[in-house]
Amino acid sequence: MRKASVKRDTLETRIEVSLDLDGDGRGRFDTGVPFLEHMLDQIARHGMIDLDITCDGDVHIDDHHTVEDIGITLGRAIAEAIGDKKGMTRYGHAYVPLDEALSRVVVDFSGRPGLEMHVPFTQKRIGNFDTELFYEFFQGFVNHALVTLHIDCLRGHNAHHQVETVFKAFGRALRMALTPDPRMAGTTPSTKGVL
Repeated sequence: MRKASVKRDTLETRIEVSLDLDGDGRGRFDTGVPFLEHMLDQIARHGMIDLDITCDGDVHIDDHHTVEDIGITLGRAIAEAIGDKKGMTRYGHAYVPLDEALSRVVVDFSGRPGLEMHVPFTQKRIGNFDTELFYEFFQGFVNHALVTLHIDCLRGHNAHHQVETVFKAFGRALRMALTPDPRMAGTTPSTKGVL
């Protein structure tokens, strides 16, 4: 069973992430950051991952610690759930449009953390949410999931659409990469023999 539950407690946040990589795309979120919850729901639905995330963070200061630490904890949970990576597809990619916006996300469960994120946000804020925090979310994720992640928003003038296409594409790229490949059963998808 590819499931995990991870807790992370700091002086700034207390987070619990539970997930099932072979789920139905159900999500439950209580983070204190509504726009982030809307984006996490995109990961669950489009990644077909059952995802339960709660966070008690210092959002009275700002959303930074909550957003970054959720990325960290989600990365840890996915790394724990996939275990030795044997039999998995490893690579995933997706293009997702939303009206005028189009984003591409490519992921490699390589064991080497790396983030290339190119999203020319057309606004600094979406409602009360600072768009720069999405870089912190994904940086925390790649550092702890040990993945290489390329994110490109290819076009778009509505910042909400830009972000939403990124998260939908991220969910779909995860789904592809995490899908077991029956032809790779019991083997590691690498010429090195380890990831």
